[in-house]
Amino acid sequence: MTEAAPPLLLDVTATGAAAGIPAAARAAERRGLDRFIMSETSHNPFLQLARAADRTESIELGTGVAIAFARTPMTLAYEAWGLHEASGGRAVIGLGSQVKPHIVRRFGMPWDRPAARMKEYIAAVRAIWHSWQTGERLAFRGEFYSHTLMTPVFAPDPIAQGAPPILLAGVGPLMSAAAGAVADGFISHPFTSVEYLTGTVLPGVRAARTKAEAEGAAWTSRPFEVVGSVLTATGCTEEELRDNRRAVRERVAFYASTPAYRAVLETHGWGELHDELNRLSTRGRWQEMGELIDDEVYDTFAVAGEPAEVAREIHRRYAGVVTRLSVSGPDGADPELMLDVLAEIRALG
Repeated sequence: MTEAAPPLLLDVTATGAAAGIPAAARAAERRGLDRFIMSETSHNPFLQLARAADRTESIELGTGVAIAFARTPMTLAYEAWGLHEASGGRAVIGLGSQVKPHIVRRFGMPWDRPAARMKEYIAAVRAIWHSWQTGERLAFRGEFYSHTLMTPVFAPDPIAQGAPPILLAGVGPLMSAAAGAVADGFISHPFTSVEYLTGTVLPGVRAARTKAEAEGAAWTSRPFEVVGSVLTATGCTEEELRDNRRAVRERVAFYASTPAYRAVLETHGWGELHDELNRLSTRGRWQEMGELIDDEVYDTFAVAGEPAEVAREIHRRYAGVVTRLSVSGPDGADPELMLDVLAEIRALG
């Protein structure tokens, strides 16, 4: 007899202005959601989630994602530890690499062999946390990073709940496999179809995780998470649904124009669409890009409709594929809409 898949854990990704983040986290907790997520776009997610920690008691607070290579491992370690302390051990650290132009030209940081660098990065963060938690000497030496100095005045106090889990986002096979090898979970990119996730990404993630477990890696004592990230457009009126659908269509176009994500489109035979969108993006013609996303492409990467309709479709696609869902709408959308969708998904079991 086949065992039924456990119920999906449900997360909501914050949208809107930073001033509303604490209230949004509190609303998510009242609705019984499992995790409140904040991405790193125009604000530092650690700062905003620390504010949310003061307004909540039980919901997990996660970065989804924080840009690893914009920071040294030591910088990330302090930010994450601070959030974990402020929230009473409720932090979940989702990391991502970003793409080379942003790391080099926006953050002014180095970029080379990103998957190998990320694996060492996470090992360095864990070594720093271990030093803080146990008082043991910090002696991390790697190819990309070296951390060998930690005096007592600079070491935070241990945390009763232990170090926070680290999840890693990926799109390509190397970074996805890195998640299975060194992280506590894998976060799928919002621009990931179910076909690409199941056929290209997850086999590599699971193979790497199995290898880490066989080698007795310390972090494999924790259950491994697979997070499905779903772009969603919904609304209570036809006008609201139309506006949110248009905004999500433009988000799909933006992702589809990024060279690092071309392989996702190629899975569906849409490589030429990327080429056209990329040309428009270099000229800043964002509205025209959205107009090139037809319904077939849109419905592959996003879900739209009334909350109950959206919930049924998301559940159909992802139940049994991922362990938890992170649902996000366009910036500026009513945050209650995503909470309504998630409540409908929970009712489906």
